[in-house]
Amino acid sequence: MRQLNLFVPTLREVPSEAEIVSHQLMLRAGFIRQLVSGVYSYLPLGHRVLRKVTNIVREEMERAGAQEISMPAIQPAELWQETGRWEAYGPELMRLKDRHERSFVLGPTHEEVVTSIARDGINSYKKLPVNLFQIQTKYRDEVRPRFGVVRAREFVMKDAYSFDIDREGLDRSYQSMYDAYTQIFTRCGLNFRAVEADAGAIGGKGTHEFMALSEIGEDTIAYCDSCHYAANLEQAVVHYNGEPSSEVPLTMEKVHTPDMKSIEQLVSFLRINPDKLIKSLMFKLDERFVLALVRGDHELNDVKLKNMFDANTLRFATEQEVLDVIGAPVGFIGPVGVEAKITVVADHAIRDMVNAVVGAGEKDYHLINVTAGTDFQISEYGDLRNIQEGDACPQCGGEIHFARGIEVGHVFKLGTRYSEKMKATFLDEQGKEKPMIMGCYGIGISRTIAAVIEQCHDEHGIIWPKTIAPFDVHVIPVNVKNDEQRQLAEEVYASLQEAGLEVLIDDRAERAGVKFKDADLIGIPLRVIVGAKAGENKVECKVRKTGETVEISADQVVSYLKEMLNKL
Repeated sequence: MRQLNLFVPTLREVPSEAEIVSHQLMLRAGFIRQLVSGVYSYLPLGHRVLRKVTNIVREEMERAGAQEISMPAIQPAELWQETGRWEAYGPELMRLKDRHERSFVLGPTHEEVVTSIARDGINSYKKLPVNLFQIQTKYRDEVRPRFGVVRAREFVMKDAYSFDIDREGLDRSYQSMYDAYTQIFTRCGLNFRAVEADAGAIGGKGTHEFMALSEIGEDTIAYCDSCHYAANLEQAVVHYNGEPSSEVPLTMEKVHTPDMKSIEQLVSFLRINPDKLIKSLMFKLDERFVLALVRGDHELNDVKLKNMFDANTLRFATEQEVLDVIGAPVGFIGPVGVEAKITVVADHAIRDMVNAVVGAGEKDYHLINVTAGTDFQISEYGDLRNIQEGDACPQCGGEIHFARGIEVGHVFKLGTRYSEKMKATFLDEQGKEKPMIMGCYGIGISRTIAAVIEQCHDEHGIIWPKTIAPFDVHVIPVNVKNDEQRQLAEEVYASLQEAGLEVLIDDRAERAGVKFKDADLIGIPLRVIVGAKAGENKVECKVRKTGETVEISADQVVSYLKEMLNKL
């Protein structure tokens, strides 16, 4: 292949370590090679795609007013200790020491570094707002790297950080980045949705994830079929319509339920539906124990529970803690008679339950005909469950559906979480010192490439969108030993380059079948095949995506391919 003997080590067999299509095709098509688990080299074709995506990101970020900088990957531990993330970030943080035993991290993100830059360089409201971004390799010690570059230990990311004087300014910066991300992923050819999300380890209130729809996605998206509402399961709001039961409350009774610890066992034993059960789950949130109640056919959402109490940490209570606090064995926990011992909260659906079944707080026993407000009291009701398919949309009342998605971008409203801890302040118009209001905006550039391949491929290989394809056109002389074919292919190649197109020519002395298979595998949008009719000055043009072919004069190739590229 031209381009100074372009290095494209394609593979015929699917590598055993490749679990998903994008990983398989990036390896087989010679775009990447693994060094160790979760760490990859980008070979010439892969690097060209990486550069195309990077250029789109850079163009849209600069169009939105962000300024590019470059920050160190090695960050001193002291910065992370200032914000508390040295301990809080967890084992994914890659830590190291230099020869002087000073502690550093390999940056998975740069909130601390950019905040230190802002506090040193911005002291007045006159210098705000500012939005700084970089495109850099990041590091995360994933416990289980998988799916190729989708979840890697080393990855390319664009991260941006905005600094404003007030919340209104942050809202404007956030919307600007939201709009830029929409443009970026549209230009990359992705089918995506922006979904409401939880901020996680980055922190902050107000956040959206940009999710590329894909069956291999690790996140589930709840979306409405009638409006633009979309959210991940952690954040999706469940609409409470308040429909009390028409049942007449009966007298509470204790029944023997030997070894019936699970919902499935209890439903079968009592011959009832799961929606007649109340699940009682005990958690420790920071230093407080909480008993959370959800209906038997619902799943508790621990992020919503954590947010209800504005807690930093949440975990299930241990069996011993359950016994110590409410004196009940795990599997038979219930809300009756425990209000004085523990805070009891419940999902809205519990309001409407009459004659429900709960744990009796005693081994091998449950209580039937239990009604909230009569047989036990609730400290607070809230939206505490996962949304389900078929639920009503919280915005328009339409029907909720599920899809899987790969997170390719995330935008956060950080507020003052970092600026207050790191004393990044400015003087306002009255000369009063205030913390800068921050936003954080990330794009997984290498992950975006994998997401595109997951959406754009067939059984033969990759089908690149024109905007990020390694080349525009693939010229293939069927037989390079044939003088007419070789000469015409060179002429077409030269004319396309002169027209400003990016062209790859396969002038290897390989069989036609090998060349065509590699061409399908690599996935360049348009193909020019120079074969038996070269003597008549005719070539065949093929669109990779549709398989559409047309035979035209070589003199028409430039105008035809330009027209096709515009259509693509």
